[in-house]
Order: sequence, then structure tokens, then C-alpha cells
Amino acid sequence: MMKLANYMAAIDGTNHTPAIDPEEIEILGAYVSDMLSDVMGSAKPDQVWITIMKHLNVIAVASMTGVPAIILAKGNVPDAAVCDKALEESICIISSKLSTFELSGILYSMLKA
Repeated sequence: MMKLANYMAAIDGTNHTPAIDPEEIEILGAYVSDMLSDVMGSAKPDQVWITIMKHLNVIAVASMTGVPAIILAKGNVPDAAVCDKALEESICIISSKLSTFELSGILYSMLKA
């Protein structure tokens, strides 16, 4: 297990839900997908969800699956309504300029170290 804050620093991430402290979130792994139904059926609690999708439905799916954080790849930035809903659901949203491949590899390496 590792703190989300450590991963956020490694990917030069930006927290779009600053009221949620990444130091308080422990993660075990990640699920990487841009298909909502796939995430609903396979993501597990304590995983971050790495995706390029930044619309409101992502928050609903993260909430249903128990995913504590969404990592937006390729510099995607959520709008204010998405951030507000994420705060309501206690889901941290972080964006990074890195690709999904890079984000996954970095997290994998950090968790295996």
C-alpha cells in the first residue's frame, strides 16, 4: 500500500479536489480503462482509476466501485461541476500530462519497490 500523495508527486499531478488530502488516501493498485461498464465490473476499492474521461459519469462509477481517486491522463482537466460532484462523493481527482501507459508504469514500479 502507498499514499496517493507519493504517486501524485511522482507523476507531477495536480489535485483538482484540494479539500481532499492525498496523504489520507492509501492505494493498492490501479484500474486503467475508458469504458464505464468495464470499470463498473472490474475496478476494486483502494485502486486509482486511470482514464482520459473527465465527465460526470466517471464520478458516479468511481463512487459505485469504491475507487478513492481518478487520475486523468494526457493533461485532461475536469470542469467545475465534475470537481464539485467528486467532492460530494469524497473522490480525489488528479490530472497529469503523462499518458495512461506512463502513469500505469510509474505506479506499478512504485508499488513493487
